[in-house]
Amino acid sequence: MPGVGVDYYLWALQISGIGTLMGGINLVTTILKMRAPGMTYTRMPIFCWTALASNLLIVAAFPILTATLAMLLLDRYLGFHFFTNEAGGNAMMYINLIWAWGHPEVYILMLPAFGIFSEVIATFAGKPLFGYRSMVAATMSICVLSFMVWLHHFFTMGAGANVNAFFGVMTMIIAIPTGVKVFNWLFTLYGGRIRFSVPLLWSLGFMITFVIGGMTGVLLAVPPVDFVLHNSLFLVAHFHNVVIGGVLFGAMAGYNYWFPKAFGFRLHEPLGRASFWCWIIGFYVAFMPLYVLGLLGMTRRMNHYANPEWQPYLVVATGGAAIILCGIVFQILQLVVSIRRREALRDVTGDPWNGRTLEWSLPSPPPPYNYAVLPQVEDRDAFWLMKRAGRAPPIAPAYAPIEVPRNSPTGFVTAFFASATGFALIWHIWWLAALGLAGAFVTLLVFAWRRDAETEVSAGELERIDREYQPRRVSA
Repeated sequence: MPGVGVDYYLWALQISGIGTLMGGINLVTTILKMRAPGMTYTRMPIFCWTALASNLLIVAAFPILTATLAMLLLDRYLGFHFFTNEAGGNAMMYINLIWAWGHPEVYILMLPAFGIFSEVIATFAGKPLFGYRSMVAATMSICVLSFMVWLHHFFTMGAGANVNAFFGVMTMIIAIPTGVKVFNWLFTLYGGRIRFSVPLLWSLGFMITFVIGGMTGVLLAVPPVDFVLHNSLFLVAHFHNVVIGGVLFGAMAGYNYWFPKAFGFRLHEPLGRASFWCWIIGFYVAFMPLYVLGLLGMTRRMNHYANPEWQPYLVVATGGAAIILCGIVFQILQLVVSIRRREALRDVTGDPWNGRTLEWSLPSPPPPYNYAVLPQVEDRDAFWLMKRAGRAPPIAPAYAPIEVPRNSPTGFVTAFFASATGFALIWHIWWLAALGLAGAFVTLLVFAWRRDAETEVSAGELERIDREYQPRRVSA
């Protein structure tokens, strides 16, 4: 395709993909090498496990995207023919490679949301997460199986019955560990002292919505069914069922749950509830009709249609979109009102939800050094056990200065040079591309060879913050 539009998205994805890969390596290394004393793998919060699995997928899957985009760039810039059918290449190979990255990428999005729901449900049920080890096993099973299902995105390509059958079966199998998670969440809620706060409402809405989306996904995993429904609005409804019901609802649960920890005050509860109910009702009104339209034969990406039978369903879906818009408005209002009333909503204890994990043992927002003394972890739900035993994380008998990393503009400066390089490559401004690459390289070189990388927090400052906060934590 001529023009710069394709070049733009290729370089944009290539540069951002490299950044994502570097971030994945960073987070995997952090989780594996920088855990608190006593925090073995089987004592890590489930959110840490899902973050680890997600970033392992990034490390394994994003090189596929990088290599695919590099081959396509060579096709466009230097006349190679990796994906040109008439010149000995194979255009279908591009689709295979994109989805070999693209389906693990779906779980890169989903797995952190699963971790958020696990933390929220355990906290608001007042119980340890049911089946911790099975939850970890399910998480890592998804991590592996996500690389074995990509071809279900194009059953109609003509790969043959045996190939389609294999990927159809694997797609059904990957639903099993997700089902294990749902049952664990349900059993965690069973018999608990449930508090229906906003984060839990998003979690409950997720469980119902995601299960429906998962069942339609298993239906689409049957190749003969997919031949009928491929490229229809049924597929659009399924995708939004799992991504909105999973990723977006997870983001909103985490946003409401950790907001007071990050900013020091809670979000307005009634407006949060209004936002949730508009979202959940609007979602079903907007997307359930699309399942029916898909079964009636309406395909996606149509700019007009002449079938009057579809009209009522599309009108209903439009009404659902309007209800979702109300949910978005309530979300904005929730943030605005919360900021205006932040003193009344102030989190003075650091533990507004009676949390279970160690972050709730810190002030809200946390000091830049996090812990003056690293806590000793003795089991899962470390902070909950400390509270049960009647002991908060201790004040140090003798404070010593600690070092924390200095703030650095390296990321911003590197991003500036990377953006300049991408712009230059799109428009073939070779001198600017060379200058941008040189600038990014020099910036990273200066960062790598810096000598003064850390700053010191004095013992007096540590003691002042810790002693100021400790009485509030104990009284809470």
